[in-house]
Amino acid sequence: MQLQQALDTLDDVQRKMYAFGSATSALYLDSVTVAPKDTAEGRGVALGILAGESHKLMTDPALAEALDCLAEHREELDQVRARQVEELGRQVRVLKRIPAEEYMAYAQLANQSSDVWHRAKETSDFELFRPCLEKLVEYKRKFAGYYDPDMAPYDALLDQYERGLDREYLDRFFDVLRQRLVPLIRAVGERPQPDVSFLHKHYPAQQQKAFSDYLMEVMGLDRAHCTIGETEHPFTLEFNNKDVRITTNYRESDVSGSMYSVIHEGGHALYELGVCDEVQYTCLAGGTSMSIHESQSRFYENIIGRSRPFIEAIYPKVQSFFPQQLEGVTAEQFWRAVNMAQPSLIRTEADELTYCLHVMIRYEIEKQLIGGTLAVKDVPGVWNSLYKEYLGVDVPDDKHGCLQDSHWSDGSFGYFPSYALGSAYGAQMLANMEKDIDVWGPVGRGDLSQVTGWLREKIHKYGSILTPAQVLERACGQFDPTYYTDYLTKKYSALYGL
Repeated sequence: MQLQQALDTLDDVQRKMYAFGSATSALYLDSVTVAPKDTAEGRGVALGILAGESHKLMTDPALAEALDCLAEHREELDQVRARQVEELGRQVRVLKRIPAEEYMAYAQLANQSSDVWHRAKETSDFELFRPCLEKLVEYKRKFAGYYDPDMAPYDALLDQYERGLDREYLDRFFDVLRQRLVPLIRAVGERPQPDVSFLHKHYPAQQQKAFSDYLMEVMGLDRAHCTIGETEHPFTLEFNNKDVRITTNYRESDVSGSMYSVIHEGGHALYELGVCDEVQYTCLAGGTSMSIHESQSRFYENIIGRSRPFIEAIYPKVQSFFPQQLEGVTAEQFWRAVNMAQPSLIRTEADELTYCLHVMIRYEIEKQLIGGTLAVKDVPGVWNSLYKEYLGVDVPDDKHGCLQDSHWSDGSFGYFPSYALGSAYGAQMLANMEKDIDVWGPVGRGDLSQVTGWLREKIHKYGSILTPAQVLERACGQFDPTYYTDYLTKKYSALYGL
């Protein structure tokens, strides 16, 4: 095969894969937002066919020949082409090991499991979801062997979300968090808590929706290219850098829930919207890893969104949306309330200080599930036990326990640690950002453009042209989790007068 022919084949395959991915994403988005409840079967048929066609395309001998040709001419390729060959080659090697019928069956199972999980959560019935989860765990163990037969199964799954990530790295990381944060959490727990009652008055959904529109405006999200919808579990989905969808949900007794899910998902959206045009419709479009992606969402949600300057900047508008609920409440009181640190049940509603303990619980359970030392039927009991041990809280039911997250319903084992790593990366990014620009002056005026500009230049624009390690090095230098623990210690010592 000639070089130009190989390049044409590479482009053709990547555009077709983009088309298949877009179709799959559109079906998923519809299924969790506006589709009627009992419609999973038809989607499953479509998703199975799409998965089969994707598998066929990626394992076509013509693509393998093109990749071999391009690898031989690597010195003639620019950085983007070389990375496309590297990344697509890795994907092809994995898919070739997975039998097509298993790949299609898994896609159908994930679709069915998502539907069952929604019903199980609504009724707080783990037993309804258990058969699906057992099949998913079985598939992921098998797929881990396809991903890398020389790795322990859970390490192979972790590596899919973050190249080079394994249990040894995470065990060291979480040990640092345990040693430094648990005493701080205990010290905070002994201090008086702020009044948060005003956050739980009646906040009509329509007012919250208008407030969400305002938050997206403050974040600089272009509504011509980013929409917002409603779903059970908020998420962000990108088709390309001109079409990103975020979702949230509205509980009328908790205004901060939707507020911070919008800011969190908005952080993901800014990343995707900031990826350069050069890599669109290729395997390099989108964020470089889950932990880097979570560094962006949690940076905006917590480091910016819960900061005193940001709250003081937006608070007049917050009061204008909710004048009765916030009558007599000051910006200072609101800032303290949205930063209250107290062990809780729900990960997505957890405060910034205790959040990583929620992630550690899921990490411990996943290690055992994939490692084969924990049976699926025992997940609720272990979950409840760890919540009591780590956070000192009693889990009342499955809805508020092991069914609260959607991740396992689509087989995303190995994803959860990304949230904790992303939080830690964000704190180190802040330390470097503060050396380069005035962060808090503009934020205190409600202007996030300089913050977003710095992140776009260091992280967003590259998409997956750079590896996660390269992105981290550019934005942070050598990773050191004590930046994160120092950041939390300083912030919560000030909040609680320690």
